[in-house]
Amino acid sequence: MNSLENTSDFKDTLYNEALKINIELNKNQLEKFELYKNMLVEWNKKINLTAITDDYAVIMKHFIDCLEIVKYINEDKNIIDVGTGAGFPGIVIAIYFENKVNITLLDSLNKRLEFLEEVKKNLSLNNIKLVHARAEEYAHNEEYREMFDIVVSRAVAPLNILLEYDIPYINKGGKALLLKGSNVNNEVEEAKNVFGILNCKLECIKEYNYLYNNEQYTRNILIINKYDNCPIKYPRNYGKIKKSPLK
Repeated sequence: MNSLENTSDFKDTLYNEALKINIELNKNQLEKFELYKNMLVEWNKKINLTAITDDYAVIMKHFIDCLEIVKYINEDKNIIDVGTGAGFPGIVIAIYFENKVNITLLDSLNKRLEFLEEVKKNLSLNNIKLVHARAEEYAHNEEYREMFDIVVSRAVAPLNILLEYDIPYINKGGKALLLKGSNVNNEVEEAKNVFGILNCKLECIKEYNYLYNNEQYTRNILIINKYDNCPIKYPRNYGKIKKSPLK
């Protein structure tokens, strides 16, 4: 499908596609999603934010994909999006909850954070804080280590590596919501011992599907519970993580 012809087409399509996954977006949310989309496409001409710029593709592969995660988040939670990139899923969560959750967006590339700062300002997302840092380093900062109710990540790293990045950020009793593709079972198998090392447990895998250009895409959300504090040595530095991923 080509780009939608006008602003009402974009908002109507997003509204209807969200209804299909049992999410009803209000006028304010729809307007912010459209503005976010416009900024994403415009900034993408200057810096590499996404390979997906067609209106309908943005709706399905970014917005609908990320909206699935809000079903597992309650209001008044303190959330961190590790490796947020262009703001997925953190900005989507922020728009949906309309200042009813607090979200920290962490990324290692300053240019992406400059984009997100503009998104924050233009969409009046006062519930967002931006952090320029490497995930494995900032997890040892006492202001951030084990200080969040929920950690989210999308398309960051294989699960055994991602767990080492993410789990140290959430408090005991908190959870990780990780968006993964169709290869999730293989990733879980490779990470089966890592859960215990980091004192967390896979609660369940929520599979969902959506159609795009008559092709079905299978996606998954891993819900992981943290039952005790992480050993202080994790996460290790980047070189060690890359050379010897946890297994």
